[in-house]
Amino acid sequence: MRTWLITGVSSGFGLELTKQLLAKGERVVGTVLEKDKLKDLIGRYPDTFDCQVLDVKDVSAVHSTVSKAFEKYSTVDVVISNAGYGLFGCAEELQDKEIDEIIATNLTGSIQFIRSALPYLRLQGHGRIIQISSYGGQVAYPANSLYHATKFGIEGFCESVAQELEQFGVGVTIVEPGGARTEFRYGSARVAQLMPEYDSCHGFLDMLDPSKGLAPGDPVKMASRIIESVDVRPAPLHMVLGSLALKVTIERLEERIAAYKQQTALAASTDIAE
Repeated sequence: MRTWLITGVSSGFGLELTKQLLAKGERVVGTVLEKDKLKDLIGRYPDTFDCQVLDVKDVSAVHSTVSKAFEKYSTVDVVISNAGYGLFGCAEELQDKEIDEIIATNLTGSIQFIRSALPYLRLQGHGRIIQISSYGGQVAYPANSLYHATKFGIEGFCESVAQELEQFGVGVTIVEPGGARTEFRYGSARVAQLMPEYDSCHGFLDMLDPSKGLAPGDPVKMASRIIESVDVRPAPLHMVLGSLALKVTIERLEERIAAYKQQTALAASTDIAE
């Protein structure tokens, strides 16, 4: 039996991961904002589901929750930073509080959660960190600037941490799902106070409306692939889930590389001549 520590298990990928892992006989320490949503799972798996209340915006609580999990179970094999949500709206449409909250949840919360686990993972000499990001950590769209800011940011953090931890036998994987049929789109997504001046950028409203068509990603299959990735050696640094997400990611990266290559002479022109 392995022990998994996962944030945000009341819905979306967090819930699907938890259900599949418990069904396999694994132990899950899962965090939620409210336990009431998971009464059934708590009752069904009293010995292997350790449900903890945690708001990842509370940094001291994050440190305490992670420490207690490692101290209680001696070893935590997999740490999954999953808690987060989407915020839609153009930069001018967003309020200061909305900006502060999504950064505190998606970026700072993820960073502090992972940081809290580092000394324990280093000392135990093995383990896997999984950060649930998005293909929106590589590809940006209008009216999604703050969500992209958090995902681009956490991906940079995780790429650096992966290099730091390699010497200790701890792997890091950044999961980049495409659109999936979870509460991320159809429940937890937040929308700013929209301005008519930006109507041309509000195509996301159709994406959030299930009557306009559902996302192509299967959260059950995606969760299964995430679980399977823990046994892959070496740990895949990036893992894109969804054929459309992979296609768009490759296209955007190729565009970026082509644009950089055109700057060869410009870049060299700023070097000190020897």
